[in-house]
Amino acid sequence: MINLNLAKRNADALRILCLGAHSDDIEIGCGGTLLQWKQAYGDLSLDWVVFCASGARAGEARAAAELFASGNKINIVLKEFRDGFLPHTGGAVKEFFEQLKPQVDPDVIFTHRQKDAHQDHRLIAELTWNTFRNHLILEYEIPKYDGDMGRPQVFVPLDSEIHQSKVRHIMRAFKSQHAKAWFQESTFLSLMRLRGMECNAPSGHAEAFYCRKLVL
Repeated sequence: MINLNLAKRNADALRILCLGAHSDDIEIGCGGTLLQWKQAYGDLSLDWVVFCASGARAGEARAAAELFASGNKINIVLKEFRDGFLPHTGGAVKEFFEQLKPQVDPDVIFTHRQKDAHQDHRLIAELTWNTFRNHLILEYEIPKYDGDMGRPQVFVPLDSEIHQSKVRHIMRAFKSQHAKAWFQESTFLSLMRLRGMECNAPSGHAEAFYCRKLVL
């Protein structure tokens, strides 16, 4: 197993752009990694964008982002595109990406997986790659009914307390989702356990990502 250290050689915080179609996507997809990197690298500088966040879901998104930021610098942007209809408003979403491009220059970008079965997720992934063409982009995974899990290439082992904190934060922040059969602690823990087994994580738990392009 080859390890890649992202620690910066200067005093600047590691700059991370997190993109999520819906209010809980970022937290489910890479929340544990953000908590782990805070512990490993010190301060992070986060730009946190949620595209479908309106009403009560906007409040949940903001509260969750602040939980996962864990004292780090964070800029939260909540858009109100219609859930499930992102591809049908693609022009407006693309325009937002064009506005975002000159404002941020992240070291790492977290976004959806291009082969995700959800149409909103796929559009955000496609526009991420169209917009940021000289950045490290890691695509996270979201468990769902569609059964679209794949074979990721990048793993972030999570300490025991980190993966537990991730699940606690998710369940605490997104109470509106508790009625959904899949939105359970066991779902999130089981996926992290599977990925932890695949990368031989010391704690047995990890998050995993898909990486199309990496320059060393």
